[in-house]
Amino acid sequence: MGVNVDLTTVWAFIIAFAVFMYVVMDGFDLGIGILFPTFQVGEERDQAINSIAPVWDGNETWLVLGGGGLFAAFPLAYAIILPATYPLIIAMLLGLVFRGVAFEFRWRDPRHRPLWDVAFSLGSFVAAFAQGVTLGAILQGVTVAHDAYAGGWLDWLTPFSLLTGAGVVVGYALLGATWLVWKVEGSAEAHARRLALYAGIGTLLAMAAVSLATPFLQYEYWRRWFAMPGVLATAQVPLVTAIVAFLFFRYLRRGAMAMPFLLTLALFALGFAGLGISLFPYIVPDSVTIWDAAAPERSQVFMLVGTAVIMPVILAYTAWAYWVFRGKVGTHGYH
Repeated sequence: MGVNVDLTTVWAFIIAFAVFMYVVMDGFDLGIGILFPTFQVGEERDQAINSIAPVWDGNETWLVLGGGGLFAAFPLAYAIILPATYPLIIAMLLGLVFRGVAFEFRWRDPRHRPLWDVAFSLGSFVAAFAQGVTLGAILQGVTVAHDAYAGGWLDWLTPFSLLTGAGVVVGYALLGATWLVWKVEGSAEAHARRLALYAGIGTLLAMAAVSLATPFLQYEYWRRWFAMPGVLATAQVPLVTAIVAFLFFRYLRRGAMAMPFLLTLALFALGFAGLGISLFPYIVPDSVTIWDAAAPERSQVFMLVGTAVIMPVILAYTAWAYWVFRGKVGTHGYH
C-alpha cells in the first residue's frame, strides 16, 4: 500500500502538471482568439496569427496527455467527472475544432476570411468558457453514489461555475495580450499592451472573487485554508500573488516585453497552487480521493515507464520550438 500511495501521488502530480502546461500554453492561443475582434483587419490580425502559427498545434499535446492520463491513472474519477460535465466537454471540443479549422482556412480561403475570423474568435471563447465552467463544476462538488455520477444533466450550471468560466476567459485574454506584447510590433504591440492592462485588472478581480467564494462552497475548503497552523502556509499564496501583481503592472508600464507574460504565468501558477490547496487529496471534491480513484499499481508502474520517456521528449521539442521562434513577428512571419 505504501508503494501504491507513492505512485498515486506521483501520478496526481503528473496529471496536474500536464493540465497546468495545457492551461498556460494553449491559454495564450485561446486568449489571442478571444481578443482577435479588437485588432484591426489586416496587419494587426496577421501578426497575431503568425505569432502562434509555429506552436499552437504542439500546445494541445498537453490536453491529450492530461485527459488520457486521467483516464489511465484515475479511471474512477474519469468515469464520474465526464458524465457530470458532458455538455461542457462537448462544447470545449467543438470550440477547439472551430478554432483549429478557422486558423488553417483563413489563409487558404481568403475570400471568406471574415467568416473564418469569426469562427476563430468564437471557437476560442467557447473553449475557454467551457473549461472555466468545468473547473467551477468540479470545485462546487459532484453528486456521487455507488462510485458513479448521480446528479442531473445541468448540475454544473450555477452562478459559481459561470464566475469561474468568466474568470478563465479573462485570464486567457491576459495570457494572449501579454504574449502579443512580447511577440508583435508596431500598432499591434501598443494595442496589446493596453489590452493587457485591462485584462490584468480583470484577472485579479476574478481571482479575488473566486478565492473569496470557494471557502464557502464546502467546510473542507474553509478548513484547508484557514485552520491553524495550516493558515500560516496558505496565507503566503495571496501574499505572493499581490507581489507578482505589483511587479506585473510595474513592468507593463515600463514597456517590458517578456516580463509581463512571464509574470502572468506566475499568476496562473499561484492560482493553480490555490486549487491544489483546496482539492488535495480529493480528485472529486470530498467524494473520491486520488487513492480511491487510482488504477491498479501494476498499471501505474507500466504507464510511468512510458511517461518517463515521452514527457521529456515533449518538453524537449516544445523548448526547441519556442527557442527557434523566439523573436518578434511581422506580417509575413518571424524575423
